[in-house]
Amino acid sequence: MTGTFRNSATATLGGTMSAFVSAISARRSQYALSDAAALSDAEIVDLVRSVAGEVPSAFNSQPQRVIVLFGAEHHRLWTIVHDALRAVVKDDTAFAATEQKIAGFDAARGTVLYFDDTTVTMNLQEQFPSYAANFPVWAQQANGMLQFAVWSALAEAGIGANLQHYNPLIDDAVREAFGIPENWKLVAQMPFGEVTAPAGPREHMPLDEQVQVRGL
Repeated sequence: MTGTFRNSATATLGGTMSAFVSAISARRSQYALSDAAALSDAEIVDLVRSVAGEVPSAFNSQPQRVIVLFGAEHHRLWTIVHDALRAVVKDDTAFAATEQKIAGFDAARGTVLYFDDTTVTMNLQEQFPSYAANFPVWAQQANGMLQFAVWSALAEAGIGANLQHYNPLIDDAVREAFGIPENWKLVAQMPFGEVTAPAGPREHMPLDEQVQVRGL
């Protein structure tokens, strides 16, 4: 196993990082974003659609749903987040830092909203009652895989992103603002755009602790 995995957590094939792992390695939480992008809006939508069509889900149920926001709709989302947090954060000093953070998300090119279509899960629970308790977990796993795949694909294309979870605080306002079906549950928000100040180095736990091998 020596040489197959490095402390940088990048897999190698014959000593050369694979294109797939290189794309994963490029995925970072990028918070300094502008409204520029290496791809056009239409190309970004095509990229998200292509990824969404390939990400797996339990029983191929495909409960993941996505809305990509640009322009005024993107800004509307972060106004909703701002107003929702202002209503619960009463201290002006504390809110100043929050407001600055939200402004950074608003400055990005757009936002990907991730949802779980709960009707899919409920139908599966009725069809396969012996697995009923597992389907909500599997739906969350499917959504997480989609988030990770889109995030990595954007990074590979030279577009930075980060992942936020202001739900359920903003759920009702988002549903009303964007005409979201009642059975779609908001899971995460991903602002994206051109990286203006790259994220710093990250630490990895020793891979011998994270990945163990038996029988080799």
